[in-house]
Amino acid sequence: QVQLVESGGGLVQAGGSLRLSCAASVRTFSTLGMGWFRQAPGKEREFVARITWNSGSTNYADSVKGRFTFSRDNAKNTVYLQMNSLKPEDTAVYYCAAQVRGYSNYWEETAYRSWGQGTQVTVSS
Repeated sequence: QVQLVESGGGLVQAGGSLRLSCAASVRTFSTLGMGWFRQAPGKEREFVARITWNSGSTNYADSVKGRFTFSRDNAKNTVYLQMNSLKPEDTAVYYCAAQVRGYSNYWEETAYRSWGQGTQVTVSS
């Protein structure tokens, strides 16, 4: 079982930046693809970004492409989501998740087997 703990959320003005972190407590972290999802009030959880086990590939939702950067440090068992040029519509609870091996549908929640508790990001206009 992978335990994930997110941090770094907070309140920021539009145009500002935040960096989210997600620490994993599993020895096999370096073999896992990871994802970020978010859920805004009254909306379903949606895909934000994913990264492969070796950082060889990243994918982003169109709504964050060019503004968010997903990275990882396997030596620290941690992934990061750098969020720049934040918009009020980015306001949501952000979750990191560990991908199930062999599941290529990284944009769907079913491709992930472990989730963090979430961290709130609020962007004021």
